[in-house]
Amino acid sequence: MSALLDSLATAFDGDAARRGLLDEALRGGLPGPRSEAWKYTSLRALERRAFTAAPVEPAAIDARLLEGIPAPRLVFVNGRHAAALSDTTGLPAAVQLRPLSTALEEGAVPGLPERRYARSEDVFACLNTALAGEGALLRVPAGTAVETPLHLVFVSVPGEGDHAWHHRHLLELGEGASLSLVEHHLHAGDNAHLGNTLLHVRLAERARLIHARMQDDAAGFTSLLRTEATLAGEAEYHRVDLELGAALSRHELNVRLEGDRARLTANGVLLGDGRRHVDTRLGIEHAARDTAAGLLWRGVATDRSRVVFHGGIRIHAGADGTDAQLSNKNLLLSANAEIDTQPVLVIDADEVQAAHGATVGQLDANALFYLRSRGLPQAQAQRLLSAAFCHEPLRALDGPLAQTLAAALDRALDSAGVA
Repeated sequence: MSALLDSLATAFDGDAARRGLLDEALRGGLPGPRSEAWKYTSLRALERRAFTAAPVEPAAIDARLLEGIPAPRLVFVNGRHAAALSDTTGLPAAVQLRPLSTALEEGAVPGLPERRYARSEDVFACLNTALAGEGALLRVPAGTAVETPLHLVFVSVPGEGDHAWHHRHLLELGEGASLSLVEHHLHAGDNAHLGNTLLHVRLAERARLIHARMQDDAAGFTSLLRTEATLAGEAEYHRVDLELGAALSRHELNVRLEGDRARLTANGVLLGDGRRHVDTRLGIEHAARDTAAGLLWRGVATDRSRVVFHGGIRIHAGADGTDAQLSNKNLLLSANAEIDTQPVLVIDADEVQAAHGATVGQLDANALFYLRSRGLPQAQAQRLLSAAFCHEPLRALDGPLAQTLAAALDRALDSAGVA
């Protein structure tokens, strides 16, 4: 057994059913280079590391870190729910929001899927189902419109050694419900913790979810996230992911459009600088008629970083009228950086519109020349074009939320020397 799995297993505290899931994960071990799903993301360095569970009491942080994040908000520090920093003021009374730890103490967590993850490439999802002790449980009843965005805040701070935590979230929107959700992943000081998260999203008929996620974890952090979303008829899911931090970040975004006329917009920016490794893997399934998915992703790699993108779309038999569009463009700004992109489109239905494309290149020489001819220095012209390139996926959102994401992206680009 690897040092990683051995250390994670020592933190187990659950029933026989969860113990069986843990043993299953330990027997399978970590996926190696022969696993197609992990072909471009090596776990050799991670499997040699050992982690401990974070203290039960959340670590103290400077409250000023949260000044720009209004209520309603649910805050977690080093994986633990920080009740003193959370504030759910402004949520409609009918909305149910509570930490997973509270539900576990009461002995029941209704609504969480019982799915088993048996493949070795799903080891972190399997570990999560066995070890998760915290997270956010959110239910918006049918017909409820939540006007004020809800913020989920995850802060990592240095501790005594490197900690690991496993979050499991459940977001359920009833028929015709609507919500805007903003995830903030922040750090206060350097750390090399590990966060393993499994997010379940369920949208009933005509539900609408706007979801923005800004991942800006510490330079030594390891972020592992898997999102499993299902959309019923005429449901809409609009999300933007900004991968801006962490030493290793991997997000598996799996969305199943299983109701007629369901709509998905999933855009993102993958920023690689230093020696960061950024991996995003999409698995979009069209299983009903007249569904639509628009996927717009931009990647930037500089220094000695590596950016990995897999865009998988499958249109099942009978899913006629599907409109699926995937665009993944990437900027390679250093001879020592690497970008790997793999668009995959499988069509088992007739009468569909589908297109996918991926490119890796450098800044347009003609555009650079134009800006230089207008008096801009070379470095400034490069940064201006890079920023415009990265901001394109943010167009999926508008208003204050889009401005918040744009500001976070600009800060990250400036810190990386890209803009």
